[in-house]
Amino acid sequence: MPPIRLSPREKQLMEILWQQSEASIRELHAALPTRKRPAYTTVQTLIYRLEDKHAVRRIRKVGNFHIFAPSITREETERGLLNDLLALFHGQSRPVIAHLIESGKLTREDIAYAEDTLSAFEKEGQF
Repeated sequence: MPPIRLSPREKQLMEILWQQSEASIRELHAALPTRKRPAYTTVQTLIYRLEDKHAVRRIRKVGNFHIFAPSITREETERGLLNDLLALFHGQSRPVIAHLIESGKLTREDIAYAEDTLSAFEKEGQF
């Protein structure tokens, strides 16, 4: 299944769902920051779009409203974004790594983690 692309607002709603594990549209609306909070109907539309994208699912109905839960994990979403980013560089990770180093966003701890992960993959025969 191809990665699900999320708009910034959709990602904001997904973050709430990943934290709370389930919520109604009203609860999602209330959880958004008061400043720049979209209308309730906008949140409703966004949730229905996320449902169409198979990012959320209705898990039960309580009274006249539905409770939604995420169908995808944060990690799946992040992997999709990273794959899209690498596709911009024709699958080459070196330009991305070089930028992270030059910008100071890649730490020695990150490098140690990458080395440990690479070693684990080699031991499992995945590399």
